[in-house]
Amino acid sequence: MDERQPARRPGGRSARVRAEVHQAVTELINERGYGNFTVGDVAARAAVADSSIYRRWGNLATLLTDVALTRLDARSPMPDTGSLAGDLRTYAAQVAREITGPDGLALLRLAVALSHNGRQGVKAGEDLLAERTRQLQSMLDRSRARGEHAPDAFDVLDHVLAPMYVRVLLGIGPLTPEYVDGLVDRLLSPRPEQRDGER
Repeated sequence: MDERQPARRPGGRSARVRAEVHQAVTELINERGYGNFTVGDVAARAAVADSSIYRRWGNLATLLTDVALTRLDARSPMPDTGSLAGDLRTYAAQVAREITGPDGLALLRLAVALSHNGRQGVKAGEDLLAERTRQLQSMLDRSRARGEHAPDAFDVLDHVLAPMYVRVLLGIGPLTPEYVDGLVDRLLSPRPEQRDGER
C-alpha cells in the first residue's frame, strides 16, 4: 500500500484563504485605519479561524507586512517597449494605476505606518524599496545594453515614483497621464551640465 501523502495542488484552499485574509486587511485599513483592528477582526471579516491566521503569520504585524509587500510590490513583468522613454512611461502608468486604485491609498498608508513601527516594519519598508529598485535596475540595465543613457534607479524613485506617492498620500490632484508622462520627460531631459558638456 502506498502511504505517501497525496500531492498538494498548487494554490487551492491555502491561496484562497491568503487572498481572503489580505482582502479583509485591506478593507479594514480603508475603514478604520492602521492600528485600529485586531487579528480577530481580520478573521471575522475573512470568515476564517483566528488560529489559521496565527498559524500562518504569527501575529498582526507580520500579516500587515505581508499584505503591504504583496499588494504594493507589483511583481508584474517590466515593460519592454524598445526604448527607455517608452519603458519608463509604461511603468509609471502601471504604478499610477496601482496606487490610485480602490485600495491604493490605504496600502500606501499601511506601508508608511509599517516603516515607522519597529524593526519588522522597517524591514518591510526596506524589502519594498529593494523590490522596486530591483525592478527598475533590470529595466535600466536593458536600456544601457541598447546604448541609451539611463539614469540611476534612485533617480527614477526620486523623480517619478516619489512625486506620485506624495500626491496620492496628500490628495493633491489626480495622476493624469499628462502629469505622469511629464515626470518621465523631466527625468530624461538633459541637465544643464550635461548640455554644457556636449558642446
